[in-house]
Amino acid sequence: MDTKKLSLRLEKAASYVQLGARLADIGSDHAYLPCALAAAGRIESAIAGEIIEGPFQIATKQVERLGLQKMVTVRLGDGLTIIDPESDQLTAITICGMGGALIASILEEGKQLEKLTGKERLILQPNKDEAELRTWLVKHGYQMMHEALLEESGKLYEIMVAEKANFLPVVATEADIAFGFHLRKEKSPLFIKKWQNELAKNTQILADLSKSATEQSAKMNCFKARIDNIEELLR
Repeated sequence: MDTKKLSLRLEKAASYVQLGARLADIGSDHAYLPCALAAAGRIESAIAGEIIEGPFQIATKQVERLGLQKMVTVRLGDGLTIIDPESDQLTAITICGMGGALIASILEEGKQLEKLTGKERLILQPNKDEAELRTWLVKHGYQMMHEALLEESGKLYEIMVAEKANFLPVVATEADIAFGFHLRKEKSPLFIKKWQNELAKNTQILADLSKSATEQSAKMNCFKARIDNIEELLR
């Protein structure tokens, strides 16, 4: 991938990284995002985290090929365990392309291990389970600064940008958690499209369940009638 041309979802996520940030990109996908930001001079430094040896080696070679070793460090490890808060002094963390439940578990582990200081801007792109991720953020006092919805290759993606609210409690309604703090108020065409699709899908599931229940009921009635007939025969 050309470092100057990220995918649409990574480009949008990158746009929320502060100028001069000290970034950690977890599950870095060949270090595309940190390399693009470093090559553009938009960040001070970056850590590209990979959990599997193969992608770790590819990311390392990508950084070396671009001559970005002084700005981008590739580390092998699980989630935020690769972070040293004292020496890394992170101001931003990006986690893109995973399920919301998995992202929440990575953040929870990072919190338990004291890898999160609360000073980092969290830029998150879940592929699913967005409500579960919002629940974690609210529970741990993160305020939703921005939300974005975009379409790429026929698929809709949400991006969340959250920062620790140190003094004020974070208040969220069920609608905020389910549909997004900002997204549900903006109601963009993509938002309408997403939830029309969800409505159609859930309506079909309900219809299938109802049909299945009817079929099961019919089978049970058939067996009952057969039992009655046999019992009558044996009298």
